[in-house]
Amino acid sequence: MRLVLAEDSTLLREGLTRLLAEEDHEVVAAVGTADELVEAVGRSRPDVVVTDVRMPPTHTDDGLRAALEIRRRWPDTGVLVLSQYVERRYAARLLADRPEGVGYLLKDRVAQVDDFLDALDRVAAKGTALDPEVVRQVVAGTDRPDPFGRLTPRERDVLHEMAQGHTNAAVAERLHVSQSAVEKHVNAIFDKLGLAHTTGYSRRVLAVLRYLGSTS
Repeated sequence: MRLVLAEDSTLLREGLTRLLAEEDHEVVAAVGTADELVEAVGRSRPDVVVTDVRMPPTHTDDGLRAALEIRRRWPDTGVLVLSQYVERRYAARLLADRPEGVGYLLKDRVAQVDDFLDALDRVAAKGTALDPEVVRQVVAGTDRPDPFGRLTPRERDVLHEMAQGHTNAAVAERLHVSQSAVEKHVNAIFDKLGLAHTTGYSRRVLAVLRYLGSTS
């Protein structure tokens, strides 16, 4: 996999570069600003971009805005965004257009190497990878407004897993239930959230995206 990495912390940038190289990925550029990120993608056309949300020059949402520009100009490029905190409005903006080939992880997740690499693989395969903590804050509370309040506890568990990009088979394995049971829960979730007639993979994250958008 060919990657461009954008991170203003030299230590973290070099550490990620070494980690990815050890996993047989090719980091074609490692940059420290949002402007350099866009330039590097235009020059090298990587498979996936990994970028921090808060980047120079303003240290606000420059990395996110660069990611959105990359999605617009080079739609086949996967984007995995890293954030220090759960910022739901940023996740909503990133997913609003097309959830395929997009990931949003907390930086702490990078330390869990297997989780980070799994998210990277899913983004490269045009899947979606949402940090479990983002999903937990979205769907795990008991005070969510309808239609989320209509979900059963098991449906919330299933939504929690599938919103991270897991297939039905993977959800069944992680929750220790049958795949047919997961399929029934998924259909119930889509029905309760008004997504029963939405086609394509995107509806697997639209449920979370709707909540993200409504609270940002």
